[in-house]
Amino acid sequence: MNRIAEAFQHGKAFIPFLTCGDPSLDVTKQLVYAMEEAGADLIELGIPFSDPTAEGPVIQEADLRALKAGTTTDKIFEMVAQLRQNTQIPLVFMTYANVVFSYGTEQFVQRAAQLGIDGMILPDIPYEEKEEFEGICEQYGLALISMIAPTSQERIRMIAKEAKGFLYCVSSLGVTGARAEITTDLASMVQLVKEETQIPCAVGFGISTPKQAAQVAQVADGVIVGSAIVTLCGQYGRDCVPHVASYVKHMKEEIAKKPA
Repeated sequence: MNRIAEAFQHGKAFIPFLTCGDPSLDVTKQLVYAMEEAGADLIELGIPFSDPTAEGPVIQEADLRALKAGTTTDKIFEMVAQLRQNTQIPLVFMTYANVVFSYGTEQFVQRAAQLGIDGMILPDIPYEEKEEFEGICEQYGLALISMIAPTSQERIRMIAKEAKGFLYCVSSLGVTGARAEITTDLASMVQLVKEETQIPCAVGFGISTPKQAAQVAQVADGVIVGSAIVTLCGQYGRDCVPHVASYVKHMKEEIAKKPA
């Protein structure tokens, strides 16, 4: 968990998301190195799933492409082992409960922790059902990262009190995907969290432009971007690495600017 804390210690954190295996695991590995060099502070690695309920069409299609290409959880673990020989950037898995269950929850968490994964996000597990994962994650030192949506204030407070690693603040209701504008009162959400915990708040869902990222960075500790990066991977395929690196560099520079 120390690596996650470090991601937020040098100003506003930029957190890109990748679908592992889209277009290939070798390219995913290259992307991790390139994004770290471009300024990423923590990277979310999506383990593809056939029914990713929290995802919009961009990431759904990437999951299907990755699965068709033969991406498996074991192959992703092998890739992480190779990554950890060359980089210590914080890495967090984002996947679905069924992926973990079918692998064997304890076996999955133990293997992930041994390989140097720092945390796990399971968007289809509500706060009330996190217990079956939480104890095992604590046992192996993996942060089970909670998500909060623009819902009731009491629910946000309740989740924030027990948060580990960082809190993933969902900027808008619905699935992932770029949005023209973000209308949620993020400042109020983050304020509620800060009244309960010192754990960093990172905001995701719908952020795609430098302007949006800069606005979010004024109130949050970090900015998460997924669909815009996955779009570049789908558009450029095996040639996507320099395009993604350029995008990450631009976004990181934007959120690092001091507000006028």
